[in-house]
Amino acid sequence: MTVLSIIRDCLDALLHPSARYDALMRARHRAFMAPRLLGSLAAFAAFPVYLAMRGAPSAVEVAAFAWLIAPIMLAWFLSRTGRYEGAHVLSSLALAGLIMAVAVTTGGIQSFAAVWLIVVPLEAALSASRRVAAFASLLALSCAGMLILISQLGWLPVEEPSAAERGVLMAFGIASATLYAAGLAFGAESLARTSVALLSREEERYRLLARNMSDVISRHQRNGAVQFISPAVEAMLGVQVAQLLGHGLFDRVHVADRPAYLTALSDAARGDVASVEFRLRREPVGSERGEVDFIWVEMRCRPLDLDLGRQDTDRDSTREAEVVAVMRDVTDRKLFEQALDQARSAAEAADAAKTRFLATMSHELRTPLNAIIGFSEMIAQEQSLMLGAAQRKEYAQLINDSGQHLLSVVNGILDMSKMESGNFEIASEPFAPRASLLHCCNLLALKARENGIDLITDAPQDLPVMTGDPRAFKQIVLNLVANAIKFTERGGQVCVSAAVSGSQLTLRVSDTGVGIAPDDLKRIGAPFFQAGRTYQRRHEGTGLGLSIVKSLVALHLGELTVQSRLGEGTAVTVKLPLVYTPPQVRPAEGKIATLTPVLRQDLHDQTHDQSQDQPALVKKSA
Repeated sequence: MTVLSIIRDCLDALLHPSARYDALMRARHRAFMAPRLLGSLAAFAAFPVYLAMRGAPSAVEVAAFAWLIAPIMLAWFLSRTGRYEGAHVLSSLALAGLIMAVAVTTGGIQSFAAVWLIVVPLEAALSASRRVAAFASLLALSCAGMLILISQLGWLPVEEPSAAERGVLMAFGIASATLYAAGLAFGAESLARTSVALLSREEERYRLLARNMSDVISRHQRNGAVQFISPAVEAMLGVQVAQLLGHGLFDRVHVADRPAYLTALSDAARGDVASVEFRLRREPVGSERGEVDFIWVEMRCRPLDLDLGRQDTDRDSTREAEVVAVMRDVTDRKLFEQALDQARSAAEAADAAKTRFLATMSHELRTPLNAIIGFSEMIAQEQSLMLGAAQRKEYAQLINDSGQHLLSVVNGILDMSKMESGNFEIASEPFAPRASLLHCCNLLALKARENGIDLITDAPQDLPVMTGDPRAFKQIVLNLVANAIKFTERGGQVCVSAAVSGSQLTLRVSDTGVGIAPDDLKRIGAPFFQAGRTYQRRHEGTGLGLSIVKSLVALHLGELTVQSRLGEGTAVTVKLPLVYTPPQVRPAEGKIATLTPVLRQDLHDQTHDQSQDQPALVKKSA
């Protein structure tokens, strides 16, 4: 253990508790107490030697030595109170009082001690306080003025030292003042070196935090320009820090999120603590040019040095407010929230589907069952009701029709359930699509005539044989044509055409009916959904027809397109492969094209063009 370490330990024991945990303040307190304690101890040690050489001291000399003990009291004051600036003020007063006492008895302003007045403000500079330095400067000037005034008024002692003694004293005063000033300079340099070392250590600590923490710390101007951003952003966005300075970060914010981003920074610059979530463009690893990838970022921002900024408002009102922000990647949380929203929407849709199913089935099942029960009871009571053979036949036919309708409803529900559960299997075999198409149109021709609708079938003779499920093909045609007839007013027209384009069979069913609204067009194909609030109650049905068609087309790896405009008709186009190849993995969903509206005139023009290109037409009319 060295002497310096012992002295440092003794000084640390004298420190006030408020200075023990601040390295810079601890160094300043040591620098204040160490020279004063050592100087006072040196004065104590030199006093006996001075007595031996000088003899009996005068009253002034005793007062001067007593005054040199005052620094011990100053060190005690700082140790007990911790008031650093107050200790420097008392030290300036003590030094100025000593200088005045010596100068008054040794020549006033011409005394060797007067030069020490320069040291008073130099010593106060170590306090790092403008107020203390200004007070010490005014104190030194006041003492100098008082010495000049005393000299002019003749209040100085009559005895004056000889020229030789005056020269020796002046040399001693200048040398001692210079040495004391040199000590102050070394003390100031030591404090400055300590400040730089502490600052460097603090910067290294914060630099370590900024480099290793996953969150990104940034410093912004009020307009969003980045002045500093931590290196963690390189791992987050895949770009260098230099590319994000200025408005580089703003350029990567999603266009839709830029107003919220700038608003949060502006609010923080005004003194509020703001939080915002926005999307940032990221450079994916190994991405090709033109590929865009966005991540969700949460940013919390607050004004930089809010308390200090409030104090400096009066000093510099033109200084632009700055903002410090902390950003973190919240993409996983946003994906989880989106998954929750989708699950909630799916649950709500399932609940709505259940409600629609119950509302639809309560009518579709109850009506034929009531007819079956009612007419069967009438046949059972034919003796009391005196029913004839013609009436019994009519009632039996009505019971049969109701049973067939009920069976079709149940079959539709069962088929839809099989398709949704993935248990519906395609029985692939070769068949002639033209014969199946004409057969389906012939089945529905009577219904078309009863409704006063022209059913036009365009089936070219050269349609090739295709491979697929003929039962599913017929079900697709029957559902589409039946829907077209159902929603076409009397006097309208339904056109059914088939053609080969490449390796696909294109089936098109168009009508001049009521059409579908754009909002309903997006939901076409959903189970139990019936488009149009104004006309859905005018026609019976479960809303499963187009949904079954959509699923069957998807199972055949085909495409379905619906084009319609409200009041102008609907056109449904189905494209099926001529040769169905079962996939290795069952497709999760079919390729459903975008649903776009089409004008009635376009439907008529397309139908007219097809009628001119294909002369083989079969017309079923009233």
